[in-house]
Amino acid sequence: MTDPNLSELLDLALEAAGRAGALLRDGRPADLGVAATKSSPIDVVTEMDLAAEKLITGFLSERRPQDGFLGEEGASAEGSSGVRWVIDPLDGTVNYLYGLPTWAVSIAAERDGVRVVGVVEAPMRRETYRAVLGGGAYATGGVYGEGTALRCRPAPPLDQALVSTGFNYVSDVRTHQADVAQKLIPRLRDIRRGGSAAVDLCDVASGRLDGYYERGLHPWDLAAGDLIAREAGAYTGGRPGQPADGDLTIAAAPGVFEPLQALLEEFGAWHD
Repeated sequence: MTDPNLSELLDLALEAAGRAGALLRDGRPADLGVAATKSSPIDVVTEMDLAAEKLITGFLSERRPQDGFLGEEGASAEGSSGVRWVIDPLDGTVNYLYGLPTWAVSIAAERDGVRVVGVVEAPMRRETYRAVLGGGAYATGGVYGEGTALRCRPAPPLDQALVSTGFNYVSDVRTHQADVAQKLIPRLRDIRRGGSAAVDLCDVASGRLDGYYERGLHPWDLAAGDLIAREAGAYTGGRPGQPADGDLTIAAAPGVFEPLQALLEEFGAWHD
């Protein structure tokens, strides 16, 4: 990495994500409950989501007060530096609420509208994933030790591909997603449902999954993980010719991406 500004952004994202991950892991109250709901009564926010976002935005604002923010729990500021932080302080809130380990802190930095840094901290795995635009993707901790360059898995035939997905919290959207998954399952090795888009995207990057798709993601869900997956050699996108977005997000190894995208288009995965 030769751009000193990107080095600074990466270091700040790593520290902020590490601090928030430690807070979430070590500070989870035994009586954790729902603080609010969003799109439906089962789409929840906990007090720890709010605390983690406050920690992240406070930390970054102290060090780069001219930067903008976009956060899942309401952090929003325009900024004047050309840098915007896109933050999901707790991706996988329902998993976290129930004590399941698949959740993460996701922080991305955009510069002049281009995603340039991504960090995903997965505390219960004790793994940290990171990427810089044009600089590759890496992971540390857990099975990765002091640091490992990430590469997506060599593409198998689609019927031997392990693919993950997620389900929306709005009941009619979820029902349609289940119909799509039912049609897709016979064409794949199997489908997984982890509960954290950020972790799923990193699992594509690391070769733990051959592919991932989901409808209904927000920018903070995919910003860091999308960059990490692409820097690890995966293809990412949405509907044909479109970037990954709220209509559809797909990440997969080359050779899996195209046939998976074609099936999702055929099955109408982007709408009811």
